[in-house]
Amino acid sequence: MNVHQPESAPRAPTISTSHPFGGVYASTICPMTPQGVVDETALAAHLKSVVTTAGMAGLLVNGHAGENFALSRDEQSTVMRIAREASGERKIVAGINAESTDLAVQLSEDAAKAGADAVMVFPPYSWALGADDRVIQGHHRAIAKASNLPVFLFQGSVNSGRTAFTQKTLSGLLEIDSVVGIKEGSWETAAYEATRRLTKKLRPDVGVMASGDEHLFTCFAIGSEGSLVSLAAVIPELIVELERAMLADDIAAGRAIHERLYDLARIVYGAPGHLATLRLKTCLVLLGRLETATSRSPIKALSAEETELLRAALATAGVLEV
Repeated sequence: MNVHQPESAPRAPTISTSHPFGGVYASTICPMTPQGVVDETALAAHLKSVVTTAGMAGLLVNGHAGENFALSRDEQSTVMRIAREASGERKIVAGINAESTDLAVQLSEDAAKAGADAVMVFPPYSWALGADDRVIQGHHRAIAKASNLPVFLFQGSVNSGRTAFTQKTLSGLLEIDSVVGIKEGSWETAAYEATRRLTKKLRPDVGVMASGDEHLFTCFAIGSEGSLVSLAAVIPELIVELERAMLADDIAAGRAIHERLYDLARIVYGAPGHLATLRLKTCLVLLGRLETATSRSPIKALSAEETELLRAALATAGVLEV
């Protein structure tokens, strides 16, 4: 006897842009003159070229890629002002990174005045050596109150001490009403999934956004509301294309794009990681979108060997002819 088996309901795509801050946000760089001064003209051109990419949801400015740790308060305000002018109606998330909670509060107030749509709280670097949970909670709550804006958390790498929040710490941070999203930078797939599962259990309204450039494909497959990622400042079309493939649940297309991206992501974010910004800027120079790779790093330029590795990776990605 044949027993009718009901058809399975179609599986929902693993990523969704229905979240208020869903989609791809490029974590942008901050162009500088050869003398190390913020190049406002180049910055405006960079931001506009990235944010106007079809399918781009917005920008993350003054993030790690944007050298927030090395910019003065006035410089960060300038970046935010130029970003607002360049972005039109697209959303801007402003990074807040300061060791002092008082300064972080001032930066968040500046961002709000300059037209940010949300702020992202980067854990101070000193927390990598250890931080009391009361300090972590108090720092975030002070920024949330001062900015009066939606707040993104930043989940640090599994190897970065207390900048990687425990589930207990993250649970407390999710009690802040204005938290709307998490830039999930665990850089480890199991940790990413653990963060996502906890967040969706406690605060299903909070978006968990993929951040590890080397495994965007994997994170999108697990589930994500989008991405806030610096590779989108260099190859925005490819990152948007990857998101669209995964929205359509087209795993084969997503895997093919991942293959094109992998070498570039691995080289840009490989050890030592603190050179990532210089590598991103060098990529933009190679692509003819930036005149100089100058950054606030004491290392003024990559070696010829490192530059050629980036050139080859851009060629593999299909965005640069060799």
